[in-house]
Amino acid sequence: MKYTTRQKAILLLSDGTVFHGKSIGISGTTFGELCFNTGMTGYQEIFTDPSYFGQIMVTTNAHIGNYGVHEDEVESGSIKIAGLVCRNFSYNYSRVGASESLEDYFKEQRLIGISNVDTRALTAYIRDNGAMNAVICTDGTSIEDLKLALANVPDMKGLELASKVSVTEPYFFGDENATYRIAALDLGIKTNILRNFAKRDCYIKVFPYNATYKELAAFNPDGYFLSNGPGDPEPLEGVIEVAKEILANDKPLFGICLGHQIIGLANGISTFKMFGGHRGINHPVKNLITGKGEISSQNHGFAVNREEVEAHPDIEIVQIHINDQTVAGMKMLSKNCFSVQYHPEASPGPHDSSYLFDEFIQRMQN
Repeated sequence: MKYTTRQKAILLLSDGTVFHGKSIGISGTTFGELCFNTGMTGYQEIFTDPSYFGQIMVTTNAHIGNYGVHEDEVESGSIKIAGLVCRNFSYNYSRVGASESLEDYFKEQRLIGISNVDTRALTAYIRDNGAMNAVICTDGTSIEDLKLALANVPDMKGLELASKVSVTEPYFFGDENATYRIAALDLGIKTNILRNFAKRDCYIKVFPYNATYKELAAFNPDGYFLSNGPGDPEPLEGVIEVAKEILANDKPLFGICLGHQIIGLANGISTFKMFGGHRGINHPVKNLITGKGEISSQNHGFAVNREEVEAHPDIEIVQIHINDQTVAGMKMLSKNCFSVQYHPEASPGPHDSSYLFDEFIQRMQN
């Protein structure tokens, strides 16, 4: 193993805090909202998750890259994070089936990152001060120039990002002779969600985020799905109107993450930006119907207003996040609609939440 000299790099937070480290990936500068993920594995799935678009990811696990890259472990066609901050970056990897190193993958995908950062201290800082914009720089640009550029980066609150990650043309997933047909609105959909539908005998047509209800209904689906995705849900006025039309026609509707928030907004329930957000694969959720706990995978910086959900005459909270009591799942009483804030397709637990896909199938059967 040869020694490689690496460029110095800095991480500058919007409040002026600076962390120093070493460059990984390509040289340059990248901006985004700084957040952290507590998962011990699954870094490739995290990096390719469209819900992370526009965010600089801090991985709390000490070692990143040690098991390389596997071509089947992606949630989209490319890396979606704006940049990476980690403690130890492994240039060498050891894993049967790995196709290449994470270093080569980053260079192919043109990702900028920084390693050798005290991520424990950084994570604690984010927890105390909240998610904020930041910049990674590996090309020697002065801190004063970076501060000026960072001041012009828009806040995540009010930022519409689904259009940046959605497809531009519809496509199909699964067996066209399957029993059930699902019209899925792509707000940043993860591939494993489609896999979960397909293995349950579903044929899915995935539509762009700005598709109309008429276009979705023309597929003659048995049910509708609103996907996960990045950014603030409130600017997605067209998607909210589509959700209202689906509800008016009372076909089965299932929403995950951003889709969950859209369903709330379609019912007049506001959303809010969280102080730090939920990102990791070990978040505890309680099912209020069964009384059982679930280990969930979560990735969101916005949430629906719990007080407004509780006051709504047609919506019932069915799951809560045990740590902070935020709404993790809800269902409508008069409509064939339910949603969850977390990610059942990510298989934490590993199968604690897979019943949600089965519930959607049952709703379509009925």
